Amino acid sequence: MSEAPPAPTPTAARQIIHPDGRVSLPEGAPLPAGPYVNDDLQPVPISKRTWGVGSFTALWVSMSVQIPAWTLASGLIAVGMDWRQAILTIALGNLIVLVPMVLTGHAGARYGIPFPVFARASFGLRGANLPALIRGAVACGWYGIQTWVGGQGVHILAGRMLGERWSDATVVGGQPWTMWLSFGLFWVIQLAIILWGMEGVRRVQVWAAPLMLVGGVALLVWMVREAGGLGPLLAVNSDLGWGADFWKLFFPSLMAIIGFWSTLSLNISDFTRFSSSQRAQVVGQSLGLPTTMAAFALLAVMVTAGTQAVYGAPLWDPVEIVAQMSSGLALLFAIFILLLATVSTNIAANLVGPAYDLANLRPKLIGFRTGAVITCVISVGIFPWRLIADPNMYIFTWLGTVGGLLGTVGGILIADYWLLRRARMDLPSLYSRDGRYWYTGGWNWRALVAFVVGTVLAVGGSNSPEGQGPFPTDGLIPFLAPLADYGWLVGLFSALLLHWALGRFLPDPRQRAAEEDSPTAA
Repeated sequence: MSEAPPAPTPTAARQIIHPDGRVSLPEGAPLPAGPYVNDDLQPVPISKRTWGVGSFTALWVSMSVQIPAWTLASGLIAVGMDWRQAILTIALGNLIVLVPMVLTGHAGARYGIPFPVFARASFGLRGANLPALIRGAVACGWYGIQTWVGGQGVHILAGRMLGERWSDATVVGGQPWTMWLSFGLFWVIQLAIILWGMEGVRRVQVWAAPLMLVGGVALLVWMVREAGGLGPLLAVNSDLGWGADFWKLFFPSLMAIIGFWSTLSLNISDFTRFSSSQRAQVVGQSLGLPTTMAAFALLAVMVTAGTQAVYGAPLWDPVEIVAQMSSGLALLFAIFILLLATVSTNIAANLVGPAYDLANLRPKLIGFRTGAVITCVISVGIFPWRLIADPNMYIFTWLGTVGGLLGTVGGILIADYWLLRRARMDLPSLYSRDGRYWYTGGWNWRALVAFVVGTVLAVGGSNSPEGQGPFPTDGLIPFLAPLADYGWLVGLFSALLLHWALGRFLPDPRQRAAEEDSPTAA
């Protein structure tokens, strides 16, 4: 679909609206000179937008088949659900989160821009640093968690090869010093891959995805043999039933599932900016995310149910499960798959986003690769070994809080792009303080108000069972505690409605004038 070109800014070339609705700058046209652009943040030229349906499907297969996704599914078994309840929760959560994933991905495919630049339209050129840094900080936490899991795999693998002197090494800081060494080694391997660039990320994912699925199926086959058949795995039932006890656990678990992908639902435009069409990103994501996540979750919960039948207690960490293998060859294969899954997902899901986010903070000083290095350093400082040590901490505290916070940002992005702008943006203005997205001093106060209110409502009631988390048992703000189990939904819809209302009834004068100059909807 075509639209009338927006009024040009004083320093900008006109953007081109192509017949399929995608927007670009003329080939070779310079962006406005200033501190808000570098090579990594520029719109992707049409000639380089080559990702098709298969690329996005492979992206989601490789990102869904990962260790934290396994521990999320198996953790539901560990906290009391049976396999049917866990699969229901995971499938529904991923269908829900697919909606904002496709909606925010539209901007990347249409304009060829990464998430930090997309956020400038709603938060302002300077204000976009707020959601970018929040999303980047969360991704650093995820990157640290995945790197720690990968380090565990390296430690077990080396222990089988080098013997007890490696496995039973002197404890330093609560872990054998060899575990710290394994963690550092895995950290360096991932850094080397990301320095290869985005093309290296894509290549790793395309061939890694099928191998990881094979590994998950092989682990299930092994567990069925250990349990003496499939029957013991299916026979493990929950003590919760389908009554009030289940539903009390269901809603915070559902928010945790959504929170699991809440980071990607914001910065999916970092990937869709390379899309060859809107259809490619919509169909590719729809085929890849909910189907793969449900299938992989089924593997995880069945294997975890098997460990409960075989060992008397559910083992939710796949590294602990493969460590039970007596066959050296089987263990080597399993560890290889675990490491492959971790590398593929961690780089794509948790390193690409913050690399762009940090580049947006100081475009003239920080490029994509420099941002990736900074992310790797920060990821160590969040103590990932503590976050993943307990399923209650991991699912309800970490994922629940993160989901509420990022759901608020997602609500603002969707309200601004779809309800206020109707998918219309002026590309050159996203890079210039002389354009329509400068607002007041580079900040859009409407987005800030919506963010603060949405965050308080979504996270203010966060609480933890006594001794099982950082929050008070009656919530940070006690009267908001009833909202805590619905953090992502509360944050998304409260921020969406408030940002829409402020933008509709108290619009920025310069923005209103600019929109009147380009009235045709996308």
